[in-house]
Amino acid sequence: MRWNRRQGNFLLSLLLCTPLAHAGVQLVVDGVDDNLKGAIVSTVELAQYANRDVTEAQARRLYQRAGDQVKLALQPYGYYEPSVDGDIKQQGKNWQVTLHVTPGEPVKVTSVDVKLDKTAASIPVIRRAQRAVERLKGQILNDGAYDGARDAVSGALTANGFLDARLVTHRVEVNRSEHSASIKLAWTAGQRYRYGTVHFEGSQFREGFLDRYVPFKSGDYFDQDQLLQLQQALNGADYFSVVNVLPEVDEKANGRVDVKVELAPAKRTIYTGGPFIGTDTGVGLRGGMERRWVNDRGHKWKNELVVAQRLKTLSTLYTVPMPGQDQRSFNYGANFRDANTDTSKSRTLELVANETRLWHGWTRTVGLHALSGTFTVGQQANENENEAGIEHGRSTLLYPEVSLSRKQADNPTFVRKGWGVNIYARSTVGTLASDTRFSQIAADAKWIRAFTRRDRLILRGAVGYTVTGDFNALPPQLRFFAGGDRSVRGYGYQTIGPKNDYDRVIGGKNLLVASTEVEHYFTRNWGMAAFVDAGNAFNGTDYNPRIGAGLGVRWLSPVGMIRVDLGTPINDAQRHGVELHLVIGPDL
Repeated sequence: MRWNRRQGNFLLSLLLCTPLAHAGVQLVVDGVDDNLKGAIVSTVELAQYANRDVTEAQARRLYQRAGDQVKLALQPYGYYEPSVDGDIKQQGKNWQVTLHVTPGEPVKVTSVDVKLDKTAASIPVIRRAQRAVERLKGQILNDGAYDGARDAVSGALTANGFLDARLVTHRVEVNRSEHSASIKLAWTAGQRYRYGTVHFEGSQFREGFLDRYVPFKSGDYFDQDQLLQLQQALNGADYFSVVNVLPEVDEKANGRVDVKVELAPAKRTIYTGGPFIGTDTGVGLRGGMERRWVNDRGHKWKNELVVAQRLKTLSTLYTVPMPGQDQRSFNYGANFRDANTDTSKSRTLELVANETRLWHGWTRTVGLHALSGTFTVGQQANENENEAGIEHGRSTLLYPEVSLSRKQADNPTFVRKGWGVNIYARSTVGTLASDTRFSQIAADAKWIRAFTRRDRLILRGAVGYTVTGDFNALPPQLRFFAGGDRSVRGYGYQTIGPKNDYDRVIGGKNLLVASTEVEHYFTRNWGMAAFVDAGNAFNGTDYNPRIGAGLGVRWLSPVGMIRVDLGTPINDAQRHGVELHLVIGPDL
């Protein structure tokens, strides 16, 4: 008996290699790979009787049909001349059917002819889709691959403004005797449509304000990706609960596509709050109030209060968005900060005015900072402020700052491929309105790559450099320290750095830290990590890195990634023991 066929359905893949354990027909298929087995099992009627009673007459009738059904199953995969040796026998109440399939020589694509209008073929996206069809030449004829490549060309034409494009020729000619196939495809593209006007419906803002989010102009060629960009930009603005972007082809206006955007305002004022914990800050409460829009010009106002064991902050930020496609805005804020680390205390008030915008794929911020407050450095826990070696200071500084930040991730919840970079530079203008002059540049970066389905490699680094006339006048937040959850684990928060004559850590002018971490996940949400961190803050060229290493647990919880690490110093005669580190938040 000789037979053959295809259809890629893996729902019945468990039937491929082992007999079914229920009453009815036990089907075994061998001689072909799992992909072809899946197609055979999903097509052969015998497989449907795995859990159904069947008479002898029914079983033998189904067995006789199996040859033609196998043939049909394998044809879409390019196998037109399969052979099958089979047998059927009764075992107790069950019928056992074995199909020994030999697929035979496959049909290969020997010629591909794709015709497109010259204008359409000159567009890179469409040209790439055309070449994908042409690359089918020399491959085994596969209906799924052919359909996908053909539909990709049609989709590329529509997405790039050829809304009247039609597939006028679509033939696959198979020569069974020569085991060859030729593909012939042709499209008429028609005219390429352009954008007309954009209409916003349901907006709470003044006319023209939302134009800043539109990534195209009237008269530009229609591009479906730009409609997606518009949708994402409006969702990201956080003004609306509903955003629907709908292209409307105006048949009376020759070759024009108007765009209607349906909007529904989001809740105007939102309140947030709740507890949090981190080994750098301790246990705390966070509360916030945000006015998503203050007026019909889209201004925003955000306030936040943080009260934790080692950190207390009160901040306010007023944002004025500006017209344009670069999401430019002016921001005015104030921040009171009361921080208490293992090596320093500070109380400062900072006033900020800056401009942010998108710049060549980066978020660029240019602004002015005024910082004033009191601080102590070198003071350890439960120690009197008047102990020898503890340094006290009060300073006022006025300085411009420029920063660039960018991140890319395939999945914000659990990054398998991504990176993030932050760079900033700040400097006083001599001693203008400042107690001392200083200039500082710093950067930090993180790189994540999954190298198997269950394993990730995470690299992290930070670098900083400072020039100042009077280092003692710089508050702790403008000095560099190392140690802590996001620095060198195995050491407490900001406990590593240059020391004064009394062996107290007072921070440094420069910073260099690096980290390597490997994660392995046992389940979708649970895993473990092994890490090695190295680095230090330092002055001049006196760099003596501290090393910390350890193990950790990872839990992808409903509130985000929770990281619990146990780190210990390596080859440090002055530091011993194990340090606990707890971090809750996204990868980047």
